[in-house]
Amino acid sequence: GSEDDGDRDKYMDDVFVQSMEMEMDPCISTNELRIFVGTWNVAGRSPVGSLAVDLEEWLNLRDAADVYVIGFQEIVPLKARTVIGTEDPTEATNWNQLIGKILNGKDGCPALTAMLNTTVSDSYHYVRGQPSIQNEEPNHCSRYKLMASKKMVGVFISVWMKRELLKRYCISSVKVCSVACGIMGYLGNKGSVSVSMSIEGTNFCFIAAHLASGEKRGDEGRRNHQVSEIFRRTIFPRLPRDGGSPHPLTILGHDKIFWFGDLNYRLYLEDNLARLLIKKQDWRALQEFDQLQRELEDGGVFEGWKEGNIKFAPTYKYSSSNCNRYSGGLPGRAGEKQRTPAWCDRILWYGKGVKQHSYFRGESKFSDHRPVSALFSTHVEMVKSAKARVAPLPPSIPTTVPSDFTLSETLFEVAQCQELFWKLQHLLHQSL
Repeated sequence: GSEDDGDRDKYMDDVFVQSMEMEMDPCISTNELRIFVGTWNVAGRSPVGSLAVDLEEWLNLRDAADVYVIGFQEIVPLKARTVIGTEDPTEATNWNQLIGKILNGKDGCPALTAMLNTTVSDSYHYVRGQPSIQNEEPNHCSRYKLMASKKMVGVFISVWMKRELLKRYCISSVKVCSVACGIMGYLGNKGSVSVSMSIEGTNFCFIAAHLASGEKRGDEGRRNHQVSEIFRRTIFPRLPRDGGSPHPLTILGHDKIFWFGDLNYRLYLEDNLARLLIKKQDWRALQEFDQLQRELEDGGVFEGWKEGNIKFAPTYKYSSSNCNRYSGGLPGRAGEKQRTPAWCDRILWYGKGVKQHSYFRGESKFSDHRPVSALFSTHVEMVKSAKARVAPLPPSIPTTVPSDFTLSETLFEVAQCQELFWKLQHLLHQSL
């Protein structure tokens, strides 16, 4: 409707952190960065040691990336006590330990550091070669460093970067935000966890999401609504320690954005016909019935976003762990859920200068979903000039915010005021 269009236009207009002089500034050069993005719904199962082989294959260290961004869904069973109860970091820590072990391999440290349980609740900065974050671990024997990690019920994101890049780049304003939009629109069984960070002069945003399930007609509307809510309610507040480089408040204020997860979009197709096309491995024909593909083509909630060409089988739903057969079908099996196979697990991106090199699924049988990953390359703007391009925040706008970035209505109102100020300033600049 017109209200949704207005919201979308508002966030598409989020340009307060963009420098209008960037492209013409001779003091800016670019460096290439390789980013691995992965998503996996692990069906409430805890990581086990034997999973290391599957994880290593999925992370594809033979073609190692500079940054690893990994999103999980259902790292805990979605039961009342986990959805309503207090957050338990145990499973997030277990996954971080396993990821760190795989990424750092033989070069890894024998002892786990406190950073394995990182949940960013404040912003911090890395000035080339001189990390200013407090409690920086003294042991530097690992290749990859955990930069940020955030859990909300079963949704979990973990961001790792090559340690050598911390000497080469200035990493700043690492922030997190969680948006719960599940039961009653506000519980964390569904929603997103996001990480925002600046690498030199380029702002990155990574969103790991788990959207509403269901394959009945109309269920895609619930998913679309949750996407809109995540756009609306994801806020990365500015803090005094951000210094003279204002950081984006909203998702669409970033230069490069990656949205991934169990997005749960299904097929507009009868079960038997879907299975027939899968048997033929006719992925192009199958994609014509894909709900998310329709959204991308029709300019829905993901207007302007991109996805790589899908050349792999649907990733959901497999019959059980350690099984390569889709659930349901004919003849049916007792106690087995009837589900039409679908590409529920997806990776999208938004922004200029992003190139996708691969998009594939892993074959681990650990879950009823198959893991999905993509390798990207993009360029980071190296700012050589300290010249300020954006005015500081006005003194009338509060700059002190709670350390917990789970969105509150008050915080959202403050962010809207900040955003309005920068838009007005931008319009004023254009009129001069």
